[in-house]
Amino acid sequence: MENTKKERFHKQCKYNQYVKQKSPKPNFFKNAIWAFLVGGIICICGQFIMNTLKVIGLQKEEVGTATSIILIFLGAFLTGVGIYDKLGKRAGGGSIIPITGFANSIVSPAMEFKTEGYIFGIGAKMFILAGPVLVYGFTSAVLVGLIYLFIGK
Repeated sequence: MENTKKERFHKQCKYNQYVKQKSPKPNFFKNAIWAFLVGGIICICGQFIMNTLKVIGLQKEEVGTATSIILIFLGAFLTGVGIYDKLGKRAGGGSIIPITGFANSIVSPAMEFKTEGYIFGIGAKMFILAGPVLVYGFTSAVLVGLIYLFIGK
């Protein structure tokens, strides 16, 4: 009995060494540079949109809202045509962190399950990734609003 445990342990160690040897080694420096560049480019695009909307004549509050809407639309659209996922493979966290990454997290599952129909496919699967984030955000907003309502006056 003792011998078989040692043999299994020895085989597991050999297997772990084999997997470690065959696994690709990520280049952390290169990945960090790509994430920084792509995230920065997304932010530059957002700033360009904001500046353009200011020049058009929108008010400060309207500019922020319109910029968010445009960036979410672009993220969802680029996910729908398959560009954002390719960008995400290259950029990693640089494409996930901005608001466009949130749009991607909502549209990606919907695109994956679109063959199941509009209700059981797109409608049901759209919020698989973003659902918990939205629930937590809405719940937090309600709680903070109630605290402000009762304590803030």
